[in-house]
Amino acid sequence: MFELANVYFWTYIHLNEETLMALAFSTPSVPGYQFDTVPDFSRLATRERLSQSAIDGFFAITGKWDLTAEQQQGLLGGTVKRSTLYSLKSAAGTRKQDELTRISYIVGIYKALHILLPDQLADQWMTQPNDSRLFGGQTPLEYVMRTGIPGLQQVRRLLDASRGGM
Repeated sequence: MFELANVYFWTYIHLNEETLMALAFSTPSVPGYQFDTVPDFSRLATRERLSQSAIDGFFAITGKWDLTAEQQQGLLGGTVKRSTLYSLKSAAGTRKQDELTRISYIVGIYKALHILLPDQLADQWMTQPNDSRLFGGQTPLEYVMRTGIPGLQQVRRLLDASRGGM
C-alpha cells in the first residue's frame, strides 16, 4: 500500500444528500524511487543553474537539425538578437523563463523523434513538409516558429502519442 505524498489537488464528488466523497490526486511514495519534478523556471536560481546546459543542448539539437541562425532565433521566440545568439554558445548567462520552456519542449521533441525514427530521419523530420492535419503541408519547424510555445507543446504531444506515451 502506498502512503499519500505530494497531494496535488482534491476533488469532491457529491453522491447524494448525505454522502460527499473526497478524492485526493497524488503521487504515491515509493521506496527507492524519486519522481521527476518540474523545474521552477520562475526562480532565478533555477534559471541560473540550468541556462548553460539548456543552451548547450539547444545548439547541439539545432546543429543536428541543420538550422540557420534565423531558424534558431525563431525557435527561441525571436527575442534573441543574432549577435547575442552567437555569444550564447560560450556564455549563456541567465536565460528567460520563456526561452527555457521552449528549449525544454525542443529537447522532448528531439528525444521522442529519436525513439520513433532512425537517427537520420529523426534529425530531418522538423524540416520536412508534413501533410498531417496539424501541419497542413508546412514543416513542423515552420509550424512551431509560427505558433510558439503552444505549437511546441502540440508537436511534443503528437510525438508522445505516436510512441504510445499519452
